[in-house]
Amino acid sequence: MKIGMIADTHDNLTAIRKAVKILNENEIDLLIHAGDFVSPFTVEPFKLLNAPLIGVFGNNDGDKVLLKQKYSEKGIGELFDDPYEFEYAALRILVTHKPAIVNPMAASGLYDLVVFGHTHKAALEQRRDVWVINPGECCGYLTGRETVAVFEVERRAAVLLTL
Repeated sequence: MKIGMIADTHDNLTAIRKAVKILNENEIDLLIHAGDFVSPFTVEPFKLLNAPLIGVFGNNDGDKVLLKQKYSEKGIGELFDDPYEFEYAALRILVTHKPAIVNPMAASGLYDLVVFGHTHKAALEQRRDVWVINPGECCGYLTGRETVAVFEVERRAAVLLTL
């Protein structure tokens, strides 16, 4: 079982299409989006995703009501207020766009996987039994690198993929 992770797509439809293609090729079972979709029209390239999406809103997401509606009505997935915690494949997962809460949440002992965005800087870090992952920026606007991450549940291993 594999969990894909993406963040900071910032309306870059070309990058989102590339990300969806790579994530489908990696046969993910779930995609976690750590915020900053920005506009509701970003739903279009995600229609080709072969897995459900769970995401949180970021600081640049405009019309949150319409974003939530579009992703839900198209059957792509669900968007939540930040932070959002859930269980999946026997993992306790926290997803946030707020880097300030990452360290205390990772140290809390409540989660197996903490996924975050906002910084646009990719990070794959294992802290004792907790994986802390920032998939970097899908959009590539700040770093020039378009990235996503994949976490293999059984192996408890993560990899960063460049689009």
